[in-house]
Amino acid sequence: MAEETAGTRAGGQGTGVEGDLAVRYPLLAGLDGPASLHGMDDAELRILAAEMRRAIIDTVSRTGGHLGSSLGTVELSIALHAELHSPRDRILWDVGHQAYGHKLLTGRLGDFATLRQHEGLSGFLRREESEHDVMGAGHASTSISYAVGLAEAMRVTGRRDRRVVAVIGDGAMTGGMAYEAMNHAGHLGSPITVVLNDNGMSISQNVGAVAGALQKARLDPMLVRVRNEIERGLARIPGMHDLGHSLSNATKALFVPGQLFEALGFAYLGPIDGHDIRAIRRALHVTAVSDRPVLLHVHTDKGRGYGPAEEDGEAMHGSGPFAVDSGRAARPSAPAPPAYTEVFGRALMREAEADPRVVGITAAMVKGTGMNHMLERFPERTYDVGIAEQHGVVFAGGLSIAGYRPVCAIYSTFLQRAFDPIIHDIALQGLPVVFAIDRGGLVGDDGPTHHGVFDIAYLRAVPGMVVMAPMDEAELVHMLHTALRIEGPSALRYPRGTGTGVPLPAHPEVLEVGTGVVLEEGSRVALVGYGYGVQVALDAAGIVSESLGVRPTVVNARFAKPLDTRLLDDLARTHEVIVTIEDHVLDGGFGSAVLEAIGTGPARVVRVGIPDTFIQHGRRDVLLAEAGVTPSAVAQAALRALGAHAAH
Repeated sequence: MAEETAGTRAGGQGTGVEGDLAVRYPLLAGLDGPASLHGMDDAELRILAAEMRRAIIDTVSRTGGHLGSSLGTVELSIALHAELHSPRDRILWDVGHQAYGHKLLTGRLGDFATLRQHEGLSGFLRREESEHDVMGAGHASTSISYAVGLAEAMRVTGRRDRRVVAVIGDGAMTGGMAYEAMNHAGHLGSPITVVLNDNGMSISQNVGAVAGALQKARLDPMLVRVRNEIERGLARIPGMHDLGHSLSNATKALFVPGQLFEALGFAYLGPIDGHDIRAIRRALHVTAVSDRPVLLHVHTDKGRGYGPAEEDGEAMHGSGPFAVDSGRAARPSAPAPPAYTEVFGRALMREAEADPRVVGITAAMVKGTGMNHMLERFPERTYDVGIAEQHGVVFAGGLSIAGYRPVCAIYSTFLQRAFDPIIHDIALQGLPVVFAIDRGGLVGDDGPTHHGVFDIAYLRAVPGMVVMAPMDEAELVHMLHTALRIEGPSALRYPRGTGTGVPLPAHPEVLEVGTGVVLEEGSRVALVGYGYGVQVALDAAGIVSESLGVRPTVVNARFAKPLDTRLLDDLARTHEVIVTIEDHVLDGGFGSAVLEAIGTGPARVVRVGIPDTFIQHGRRDVLLAEAGVTPSAVAQAALRALGAHAAH
C-alpha cells in the first residue's frame, strides 16, 4: 500500500510528486514535508492555501468525503505546521474529518487521489498512514484527552522540548468527554494548547477586539500572580471571601468571553480569524511560553472558498462525488429504492402522528438518521442532544419514566459510546426506550471507525433487551411499530444504503417477538439469515440448489434476542447443516447465539460474518466480499460443511 512507503512515513514529497500534480499544484507539490513551511513568507502561504483548496475540491468531487470541514481548516493547517515542528510537536485533530489539509502538508499529495478508496488513504487519521498522525480518530471529543496524556508523559520523562496542540471543532465540544479532559488538564496544569475551531456560530467583532486586547494579559505570569494575590487578599478580610470570589467571576464574565474555560483552569485567547495565517501563528507563538493550558478560539467558515459548500454546509459536510462547477451529485440513471434511513424517518413520523407519546432523539445526526422528518412535523417532540450519546440515552430514560415513548436514532458505531447508560439507566430500570440503530454492518468508505459491527454482541448480553433486524424496508416499518409496543428496552438495526425495493406497508403490523419466518422450505441445508444476511441467504440458495440438486431451507431469523429456539430446534433435527449469515462480527454475534441455543445437536452449525479484525475502508460490496459475506461465499461454506458432515 502507498501508506507504507518510506516517503509517506517520512512525511516528504520532494521529487515523488511529478507530472500533472506538479503542474496543477506547483507549490504544494514542491514541499518536502511540513518543515518547508517554516521558510515561506505570507504571500507564498496564501498561494499554498489556494492550491490546497483546489486539491481538496478536485479530489473529493471524485471520491466523496468530508469537504466543508476540511476546506474551513486550510489556513489553520498551514499555520499549525508553519509554527510547530511536527512530528516532534504533537498536533492532534479531533475526529479527523477536518484534516485533509494536514494530510496534504505531510507528504500525501501523491496518494491523495486514493482518498477513501479501498487500500488508499483513509478519510480520517490513521497512525499507520503517517508519523504525523499522532492519533487515529473517527469519533468526536477525544483529542483533548489524548493531549493531556501526551503532556503528562512528557512531564514525567522531562521532555519539555515538545508541544502538544489539540484541534477540536465546536460540534465536538458538545461531547462531555472534552470537558472531562479539560477539567483534568486544569487540575494538572498541563501545558497544552486546545484550538477550538468554531465554524458553527457568528462571533461579534467587538467581543473579538476586547478579547484581542486581553490576550497577552491572560497569559502574562505577572498579571496572573497579581490577580491571584488580590483574590487571596480579599479572602483574608472577614466577610469578604464570598464577595471577593463573586467580584472575580463578575470581572471575568464582563471582559473574558471564555469564562467557562477559565473556570476549568485554561487561559482563553480569542476569538481570532481562523483564515488569518499570521494571526494564528502569532497566537500559537504566545501559547508556546505558557506553562498552563490554553484555549485558542478561532473562527472559520465551513466550506471556505467553494460556493456550494459555503451555502449548504450540512449537505457538503459528508459528500459523495459531485460536479465541481455546480456541487451537485450525479443523478442515477434509474430511480433507486428509498434508503433504510429515509424509510425509518418517515415511519417514525407516522407513528408520532398516531401516538402523541412518541418522541425522537438523535445525537448530532438529525438528517443522517432521518430524524429531519420528525423535526419538520413535530419540532416540539424532536431532540438533538449534540455529540452526547450517553446523555441522549439517559434523557430518553427520563422521558420514558414520564410516560413518553422515546426513540433514540443513533448510528451503531456511536451507540457504543452509550453502552453503560443502556445497561444501567435503561435496561436495569426496565424502561421502554427504542434504539433505532442506523448504519448496522459495514458502512464502506468511512472505514473501521464507523463500521457498525459490534452492536448485536453488546446488546444481546443485556438482560431484558429485545434485539431485532429487518430483512427489508417493509419489515423495518413493522419492527418500529412493534418496538413501540414493547414494555421494555428494544433495538432494531438496519444497514446503510437503499432498501430492496419492496412495497412499504400502509398499515404496519405488530410482529410476534422472538419468532422467525421460514421463507423457503427445503432440505439438508438451512440458511438462516439475520437482517442483511437474509438477502444473502436468498441469493445463496440458488447456488446451493444448483450444486446440491435440492433446494435449501431459507429462514429470516428477525430476532437475535429472544431467539426462536423452537424453530432452531426443528431445523437442527431436520437438517444436516445450519448456516447463519450476518454482517456483524462473529464473536458474540447472531451465529454465536444460535450455537449457544443449539449446543452440540445433530446439525452442524457454520457461521458466516465479519472476522475478528478491523475492516478497513472501501466500497461496501468490496469489503463484504473480502469478509466472505456474499452469496457465493455462503454457498461454498454450506457445501463444504455438508461434505465434511457427510464424510463422518
